[in-house]
Amino acid sequence: MSKHRPRAGRRSLGVATAALALYGVFLRPRVLTWGATGEEAGRGYPGDDLVPDADASSTMATTLPAPPPAVWGWLVQMGCNRGGWYSWDRLDNGGHPSAERIVEQWQDLHTGRHLDSLPSGDAWFVVAVLEPERTLVLRSLTTLPSGRPYDRFDAPPRAYTDAIWGFHLRPEPGGRTRLVVRTRGRSRPRPLTRPMDILFWEPAHLIMQTRQFHNLRTRLSTTA
Repeated sequence: MSKHRPRAGRRSLGVATAALALYGVFLRPRVLTWGATGEEAGRGYPGDDLVPDADASSTMATTLPAPPPAVWGWLVQMGCNRGGWYSWDRLDNGGHPSAERIVEQWQDLHTGRHLDSLPSGDAWFVVAVLEPERTLVLRSLTTLPSGRPYDRFDAPPRAYTDAIWGFHLRPEPGGRTRLVVRTRGRSRPRPLTRPMDILFWEPAHLIMQTRQFHNLRTRLSTTA
């Protein structure tokens, strides 16, 4: 019986290796560019330069049934303890429902402002780039494994992630908006963070981002 164990182990390893290779070649590129055209995925966007030597990136896109000014009102009120993130609220908003309407008190946004990424307020995004009705780029600097933010762009801790989440709006015919979402990130130590990126964070971002697209589309259709 013991003679078969090494052979079975090699077979399992071979299957796992083949599955990872297929995922890397066929599925992962689609995960990272869901909904985006080749031109959208290949071009640069405001905020990309904040993480110039990124080792992770994605570009996803959708067309929304409203012009950029209408879409912008929903984007600027994002954040925990504000309008939420319009995604899976149990996962990213502490179970609190995201806003179903535009709230005037959440429409004032400026660069440098913190937007809570946790209901506790213990972690946040910083508004890094803001061009009204065109571009909103959020940046997150996180110490690993604690998940606590750090403030020095030029002096990160030994284990960290530095990432941007950018929303880019372009008017489309028929009073619609093309929304392109670009992420870029850098993390260390890379031998540990790269497997987590590929196996967890990239699929998780796809799930959350496509849900946000869906919920934004629903809200804009309802309020149009």
